Amino acid sequence: MGGLGAPELILIIMVVILLFGGKKLPELMGGLGRGIKEFNNAQGKTKSDEKDN
Repeated sequence: MGGLGAPELILIIMVVILLFGGKKLPELMGGLGRGIKEFNNAQGKTKSDEKDN
């Protein structure tokens, strides 16, 4: 069992574009980016709380 190669990634990207369309994709990626940023901020606060104890 190998990892994902170039043909598989291209296929996945094409399917995502077909499902969400070109106009919705930037909104979707922006929301995903904000979610990851919030997650990392919350994770950072938890680590700083552990250091205080």
